[in-house]
Amino acid sequence: MSIVKTASAHYKPLGKQGQGKVSTQSGALSDQPYGFNTRFEDKAGTNPEELLGSSHASCFAMALSFALADAGYEHGELSVEAHVTLEKDGDGFKVTKSDLVLDATVDDISSDDFVSIANDAKENCPISKVLNAQISLTHTLNKG
Repeated sequence: MSIVKTASAHYKPLGKQGQGKVSTQSGALSDQPYGFNTRFEDKAGTNPEELLGSSHASCFAMALSFALADAGYEHGELSVEAHVTLEKDGDGFKVTKSDLVLDATVDDISSDDFVSIANDAKENCPISKVLNAQISLTHTLNKG
């Protein structure tokens, strides 16, 4: 099975003065502004690292949800943040890590089972597999 989803970006003029717009096939993002100022100066709009973080957080949350359900845990709630780090790399930049921060409530699960299932989901969610960066997981398990 193969699923193809699309996103598009438009950027003009070139360089720091340029402004871009990013859109997704689903329409969840439609001409969302991005550019140097949204990436490096905290101006309104999005940036590639924020979008990558939303992809990683949502992918991991879904993978963990399915893994917990497959292990027989039916009741719970997961909240995930992805902290994506962009660092200077020679003349350019490089995404060096994505730190997943998980706050979970799962009924009737032991801490050992939870950690094992969560780490497996971290390693095996499709976005984790595509990243060539350090991926860490910090979690809080709340007993329901």
